[in-house]
Formats: sequence, C-alpha cells, structure tokens
Amino acid sequence: MNRRMFLSTLGAGAVGSLAGCTDPLSVLGETTYGREPPLVSDRPDAIYYPTHTEGMNMSGMGMADNGLHVHLMYTFPHRFWRIFSADDGGYEARKFDVGRDDAVHLMVGVWDHETELPIPVSGVNIGITGGNDVNERETVYPMLSQRMGFHYGDNYHLDGDGEYTAEVTVEGIVGEAYGDFEGRFDQAQTVSIDFEYDEAERNDLPFEEYPDRQGEQAAVEPMHMDHMPLGFAESLPGESLGEGREDDIRYKAAVVDADRFGSDPYLAVTAETRYNELLIPQLGLDATVTTDGNDETVPLSPAIDPELGFHYGTPVAELTADSEVAVTVTTPAQIARHEGYETAFFDTPTVSLS
Repeated sequence: MNRRMFLSTLGAGAVGSLAGCTDPLSVLGETTYGREPPLVSDRPDAIYYPTHTEGMNMSGMGMADNGLHVHLMYTFPHRFWRIFSADDGGYEARKFDVGRDDAVHLMVGVWDHETELPIPVSGVNIGITGGNDVNERETVYPMLSQRMGFHYGDNYHLDGDGEYTAEVTVEGIVGEAYGDFEGRFDQAQTVSIDFEYDEAERNDLPFEEYPDRQGEQAAVEPMHMDHMPLGFAESLPGESLGEGREDDIRYKAAVVDADRFGSDPYLAVTAETRYNELLIPQLGLDATVTTDGNDETVPLSPAIDPELGFHYGTPVAELTADSEVAVTVTTPAQIARHEGYETAFFDTPTVSLS
C-alpha cells in the first residue's frame, strides 16, 4: 500500500456527514471514504476539543508467547498528524489525509496479560490478507488519541466485504524493563487475528460531531473498553517529589528504593495529558535534581515496571525525599497524534515540581 501524504494545513474539505451514509464521498474530484468535518480554523497551541468522535469495531484479539495481548480494532479512515523536524530547528506536525483507497483506520493495542499495563514497543507492523486478494504489510505508527490513549495505527486499504487475517508483529520494547518485565519483551512476537469486515457495518459505527465545543481547550472522555486497558498514568509508589504542569503535560515524580533499580535511589517521573491523565510516550526528558544545594542534571530513560507502569526514570546517587526536581523537555513527543493533540506539546518550558 502506498502512503497518501497531503501535508497542507487545511482540512480534507467539507466532508461532514450523518451516521449511516454508505456511499463514498467526492472531494475535489477524488473518491474518499473519509467523512470528517473541516478542521477548526483557529486551533489553540494546546489540547483542544476535536470536531468529532468515532466508534470502533473490536475485531479480534490474540496473545503472544511472552504474555503480550494484541487487540485489533478498526474505525472510519481519518486524518492524523506525524511529527517532523522543522526548518527552524524545531518540530512540526504534518497532516496525513485519508487516501482514496483507504477503507478503515486500523488500530492495535498492546498490553501485558498479567498486569494489564500497556507496553510501548519499538515497532508494530501488520500484514493483511483476504477479501478480494488483498495482501499488504505496513509498519503502523505509535499514536495518541483522546478516546483510546496510546496505541498503534494507520489507514488501510481493504477490498470488499469478507474474511481477513491480520498478522501483527510486535517488536521489542523501548527503553528499560524492570522486575518481572526484565527480558520478557526483548524479542519480536507475531500474532495472527482473523476478522470479518463489512462496509455497511463500518458505516453504521457511531459518528458524532461537536460544532458547539470544537476548538475549546478541553478533551473528550476516553472510551470505556471492557477488553482493553487504556494508557492511564499509574500512581507512583515511594516518596513523592511533587508534581507540576506546563504545556498541557502534567508531571509527577517520586523517589523509589527497590533492589530491582540498583543500589542508588531511583527517580521515577510520569508524563500525562492535562485532561484524562493519559500517558505520553516518546518524549525526551531531562531532570535537574537539587540536593543540599547541589544540582545534577540527568537524562530520563523510558521504562516499564510492573508497579510503576510506563514512566521515565534513572538512578540518582544523592536523591532523597527532600530533593527538588525540575523537568525539561529535550525532544517533544514524537508520537503521531489524532485530532485534538496535534498542536500541543511543542513549546514546553522547564517545570519545577512541588
């Protein structure tokens, strides 16, 4: 499947529609299965209420040999944004619109069976076979959505109603793993999931627009899914070092003394969205630790732990419960964004936790 990239800052056209429409729409002379309303014309540089939300089809689930659950879902194909280096030395979000052959936005959730904690991995690719001789494989993007938090996804071509098989390969984890997670998720695992696609059923998925709230600095509620945990920040054990918020990112920090982290006290920091407290992966973070008037700046590594969940952390020799901590973003979150997040998390000042 060739990726269809349209990097303009404008929407895909006036594509708003009522739920239940079964015909493709014509936009600028092309056929598309997208049905999104135009983007808000003056979006804030912050988290904002999106133009619409979509329901999803829970297509199937499998479990890898290492205990990772893989959950497959789809919804209407829709626009999303990826993060690129900008000409001014910073970063920018570039929009990927729905292509004329896109039938669904395919999504994968990955989590640990025992703890039900989402597990960030270095990559996910999905091979699709079935339908009218579809045989395609793509690496999908790590994404952040207001409805379902951290997941992996992309728009996909499916050809006709019928039976399909998704062969989902989950690569090794990103960062450090501690406790019972150590060594468990280092190797790639592949899970096959059979699912049925029906275009009429897709068209009947819920689709709701928010003309009165779109663009305001707020967020829609996450979905409540019985069979898949969302990426909410865990409560940190240990002694709290405070919290703070800048640029719609809320940080919390704690000092944790446990053998699995080594002989030095362990600094654990979570980064979550201002609304709904969803974890934000793929940030570059430094922490400046002040103890008895002495400053030490250390990089924080992404990490997973059965008690802490996903977080950023590092051992710090002189860290105590009385230390002061300030967090600096060295690289904005490189994760792809669904609508409502694409303008946030780019100019985050250093924040002192208290």
